[in-house]
Amino acid sequence: MSVPGVDHPVEQTEAEVTLSGRGISVTARVEVVHEGVISLRPSVGEFVEQVVVKTGDVVEVYWKGEDSQRAVPAEVTEVEQGAVIRWRLRITGPAENSQRRKAVRGRVTVPVEAEYGAIDLKGTTVDVSEAGLRAEFDGFGAPPEAGVQLLLTLSLEDGAIKTKAEVVRTQARGARWVMSIRFTNMQEKDQDRVRRRVFQALREERASKADDSPPGLRG
Repeated sequence: MSVPGVDHPVEQTEAEVTLSGRGISVTARVEVVHEGVISLRPSVGEFVEQVVVKTGDVVEVYWKGEDSQRAVPAEVTEVEQGAVIRWRLRITGPAENSQRRKAVRGRVTVPVEAEYGAIDLKGTTVDVSEAGLRAEFDGFGAPPEAGVQLLLTLSLEDGAIKTKAEVVRTQARGARWVMSIRFTNMQEKDQDRVRRRVFQALREERASKADDSPPGLRG
């Protein structure tokens, strides 16, 4: 008999779904867990017009247990589109404690360049985490496919970061490409710099929301 919170996330709580090996994580609301199937509603607002997962994708589900973070492997069995998006996942193995540090994503807009082969793409980031980024580039030639290796130059305010990376997916929007990219060999000191910049963006976003709220709601 499976134990809620130990073998799977508790219904009506938050969980995080990570696409294995692709550096993309989405928070979700767990609706129902029944006979090894998790039904949840993902928060995919930051991935508008993108297909985040598809049937057959392998994922990991993370949640906060009573005294530790837990994780369980799963496979996407159904994706419901429409006004309300739902994913159904089939648990494929036992849950275990996870030492994984969550990669926090923030809306950071800075210049980025991607080199692959003889092509040098120039663009701007949409959001960034220590695990990867999403950016919009000026299209040139054929769009790079998933798995293509890149050399990225990310221009933060305190200096550029160069790192190897891998294309997760590319979506063409006219002459522009929106690319999800996973860092593959970023140095730890550079990860720390990215993390600091992300937390700065999150603080600025919270401050902006507080300034925009009605006076009676500010705390």
